[in-house]
Amino acid sequence: MTDTVKELVSKCLQARDMAYCPYSHFPVGAAILTADGAIITGCNVENASYGLTVCAERTAIQRAVVEGHRQFTAIAVTCDIKDRFVGPCGACRQVLMEFGSDWTVYLTKPDGSYKETSLSELLPLAFSPAHLAKN
Repeated sequence: MTDTVKELVSKCLQARDMAYCPYSHFPVGAAILTADGAIITGCNVENASYGLTVCAERTAIQRAVVEGHRQFTAIAVTCDIKDRFVGPCGACRQVLMEFGSDWTVYLTKPDGSYKETSLSELLPLAFSPAHLAKN
């Protein structure tokens, strides 16, 4: 594990601990690596009106955009499930795809172990901004 991946995994675990999830009790943390080496974190933030809940991955993307980042290389995602690796929901996969398909994704267990995959593998045949280009 490189130092960068180690830091990314560590920060997603820390972000999970900040999750606001009084309804599902399912904390999720995410840490995004920007193209220039910054790490931006996010956690899920639930709402009594369930549809307004925001996932950790989208919180991290939104924070990164506010901070001026638009290019990303990796994301680490974690939750409290210990016996298997859990990936981002479909909506989050689509939001990540908005910023390119070339993401490394680290699906992380609470103990810090992870499985490396890619956004293209998690969302094959994805709809992307390129589909909106005029012919």
